[in-house]
Amino acid sequence: MTVAIDDELWSAIGDPTRRRMLDLLLATGSWTATSLSERLPVTRQAVAKHLGVLDRVGLVEATQSGREKRYRVDEAQLSRAVAQLGAVGDTWDARLRRIKQIAEAIQHNRATRQEENSNG
Repeated sequence: MTVAIDDELWSAIGDPTRRRMLDLLLATGSWTATSLSERLPVTRQAVAKHLGVLDRVGLVEATQSGREKRYRVDEAQLSRAVAQLGAVGDTWDARLRRIKQIAEAIQHNRATRQEENSNG
């Protein structure tokens, strides 16, 4: 599965609880929903739903461990998502630079016209 920059991915990583879950998973390897819920201010059911969202967008993988599933970050997918998010950031940086150039050109033109009007 490839991670695409879409509303689901933005939503998945936009939630602070899910980002905290990813941090915990990255720091320690794998956790169950129960063990994650002990470290977070949400219920086990809420953790399971958050993990489902992360799983749908490919950021975590689940493996059966006895009666529970253990979740771990799919680091390859996370790296792809980070790269894609970086590309989006680069695009916005370029757009903002262009907007700044346009605004500066407008400001310069106005200043030039005002100077011409006051001299003429």
